[in-house]
Amino acid sequence: MITLYHCFAARSFRPLWMLEELGLPYELKMLPFPPRVLAKEYLAINPLGTIPCMIDGETKMTESSGICHYLGTRHGPTPLIVGIDDPAYGAFLNWMYFSDATLTFPQTLVLRYTQLEPEERRNPQVAGDYAKWFLGRLRAVEAATGQSETLCAGRFTAADVVIGYALRLAENIGLAKDFGPNVAAYWERLQQRDGYKRAVAAETLAGEQQNVPRRA
Repeated sequence: MITLYHCFAARSFRPLWMLEELGLPYELKMLPFPPRVLAKEYLAINPLGTIPCMIDGETKMTESSGICHYLGTRHGPTPLIVGIDDPAYGAFLNWMYFSDATLTFPQTLVLRYTQLEPEERRNPQVAGDYAKWFLGRLRAVEAATGQSETLCAGRFTAADVVIGYALRLAENIGLAKDFGPNVAAYWERLQQRDGYKRAVAAETLAGEQQNVPRRA
């Protein structure tokens, strides 16, 4: 049984969504955010105190996009993964890495300096600068989704899962109002997927059952 440690709407949503798309059985363990402060026992499982942490037998992973790639290759075959012989393989890998290193990183600083820091440490200028950074990098997604309904290989893949989470985070922190028309339409399509809806329902139900409140 795969075990996934998750916080509401955190990066761990990527592997949660991937698990639902694959139809794999899993156990979802909800944690309050940030777990390194509010669930110190979690440090024995993941010394970083970060989310996600996925355990599959002897395998333990903490990088959300990497977990998605692992799940699709380890528990495949699946059309969610683009193979090395596919002409779109390079584009697929590029989107997988782009998702966190380029898109999610600046958003975490927006979140930190608008919501997570104490009032006296919040910094609108830093938040504004990194919001512009994110939106600038999002131009790559705007261009790609102007040519196709998905990012690569002519079908929905794990690349859409990992980039899709970055769009969910953007909506949660107030940046979706600045999406271009192609990204906005793409995000709407992603939210209509049954796998996405099941993942949202799973985190809601698990939070209620485990008495873990949503992040303020």
